[in-house]
Amino acid sequence: MIDFTINNRKVGPNHPPLVLAECGINHEGSIDKAYQMIDSAIEAGAEAIKFQCHITDKEMIETNMKPGEISSERLWDIIKRCELTENEELELFRYCQSKNIIYLSTPFSREASDRLDSMGVPAFKIGSGECNNYPLIEHISKKRKPIILSTGMNDIASIRKSVSIIEKYKCPLILLHCTSMYPTPYEKVRLGAITDLSKNFNNIPIGLSDHSIGIATCLGAVALGATVLEKHFTVTREWPGPDVPISIEPGELKRLINDSKIIWQSLGGRKTILDDEKPVIDFAYASVVSIRNIKKGDIFSLENIWVKRPGNGELLSDQLENILGKISLSDIPVNTQLCNSDIKK
Repeated sequence: MIDFTINNRKVGPNHPPLVLAECGINHEGSIDKAYQMIDSAIEAGAEAIKFQCHITDKEMIETNMKPGEISSERLWDIIKRCELTENEELELFRYCQSKNIIYLSTPFSREASDRLDSMGVPAFKIGSGECNNYPLIEHISKKRKPIILSTGMNDIASIRKSVSIIEKYKCPLILLHCTSMYPTPYEKVRLGAITDLSKNFNNIPIGLSDHSIGIATCLGAVALGATVLEKHFTVTREWPGPDVPISIEPGELKRLINDSKIIWQSLGGRKTILDDEKPVIDFAYASVVSIRNIKKGDIFSLENIWVKRPGNGELLSDQLENILGKISLSDIPVNTQLCNSDIKK
């Protein structure tokens, strides 16, 4: 698997999941709100935060199209309102550097990717809408920086074309499964796609960009091997904004970070007896014991022997069947653990 590192943070199956706090355009064009989101994400324990780099007239033509059920406002007006200037983005980038949190941003145009590159971003996050925008992917790949690619609205065939472009330029790559519905109904999340992507791109780390409500689906993704978890983030869902209703708040972000680490630590292994379990065996297992006073010459039966804790006897419970019907060689008081020397062979 190709190594993937952002600012010395290694990402992959051998490392805890990297949680991306996706601020996107939840700042609504306000740099003050953007600062609040950075500070809140840091307080929650986030290692990485992500914005979106919009230069509206470079990424789209003016249109009356609306973003489906997300908002009744024109898409053009939303994006235009939520633009940050180049100086504002640079200011946020440098602030994140000073606070030791990774700053990422999604470019939606050549010009946006050039802006981010000139700022010195350590990696590029490409959104689902650009997953099959092969000209833009090639333009970004030529910068030879690590790439995180969301794959919503795409199938294996179209993703494979993007991957081949990125690999041509030897860019470290992570693929994120995504369903581009806002919010995503749980039955449409399809965590099985993580396994599907892993099988088809077995040398590439896989993660999840999730738009469902809450953090449960992200935690489930960790159990399937997700190495990156991206969730829309806001300081409060009381803020306005088209993505705010599906965003998690600081408390949820903190739980996602902590709980994803716990699940990652719990992965792997085989069904064996651990050396660490052996002290428990002594009291948790059962030994064969007398349940009545037994005299020398008596025949062992279920009437005079059974199995009881602790498990530190010479004959454990799995030996009971082998003892039944045999003859006692000694007098055995009630509630005594049996020994091999008590049994006539």
